[in-house]
Amino acid sequence: MAGWRYDLFGCFDNISLCIITYIAPCVTAGRNAELAERGDCIVCGLVSMLGPVGLYCMAKTREAVREKKGIEGSLTKDCLLSWCCAFCSLIQVARELEDGAMGQSISRT
Repeated sequence: MAGWRYDLFGCFDNISLCIITYIAPCVTAGRNAELAERGDCIVCGLVSMLGPVGLYCMAKTREAVREKKGIEGSLTKDCLLSWCCAFCSLIQVARELEDGAMGQSISRT
């Protein structure tokens, strides 16, 4: 199995993503969920603001990315990272999705 391309604490390597995530983490959470095919961007972004429910949804998005990319880990670890290092975890997932975009791009009509 592979590992993450980007380090968990490499948040500041993409400063624009870092700023967006620290100001409005729901935007990054929603975008991550949509790119990982876990739901609608707006709905998932709003759900991400619901405390423990939101953290669990972010962990499930992280799990979906891990499974699709063949990255080692577990849901327990995803939940812990989403709880303890929420911003860094969101940024790591976003950067992983940006590089591969899960083979797709989002287009709105």
